Amino acid sequence: MEFYRQTRISHHSKNFCLIVRFHFMTDTVDQRTRSKMMSKVRNKNTSIELVVRKALFVRGFRYKINDRTLPATPDIVLPKYKAVIFVHGCFWHGHNCPHGKLPKSNQEFWSNKIKLNKSRDRKNIDRLINQGWRVATVWECSLRGKTPKEVTLVIKTLKTWLTSDSQYIKIP
Repeated sequence: MEFYRQTRISHHSKNFCLIVRFHFMTDTVDQRTRSKMMSKVRNKNTSIELVVRKALFVRGFRYKINDRTLPATPDIVLPKYKAVIFVHGCFWHGHNCPHGKLPKSNQEFWSNKIKLNKSRDRKNIDRLINQGWRVATVWECSLRGKTPKEVTLVIKTLKTWLTSDSQYIKIP
């Protein structure tokens, strides 16, 4: 259900009334709760990103985090290997998995937003490769809710890629 709020603004020097319409979508929670929920959505130092970083560090890899001098500010930068790692959330980056499903409400908005994110991701990967960087994308679903054995397999795949000449890898 949608509703509108109208606000009347009057200008003193002229006799006219301007009606401004604000379009609102109904929400299942109040504004304070929604604000609290959205403030918890992080774009760096996410739990899956920390899993990858800690696992790489334990294996002797040293890295920078969120290097703003590179296109797209990669999550993990390994200068020694001329490699960057993006740890993507499946929903926000449009992965084709159960975690990447669009919400049922406001689908046009979310579809456009995710489409733009995917387009920007492709452009940034191309820019990094053109600058001589090697790029890895680790998807949230490859780590979230997995057993330690499955996480170790993902990290071993990353380790193998880092020591190879391969330009790009996507996990899974």
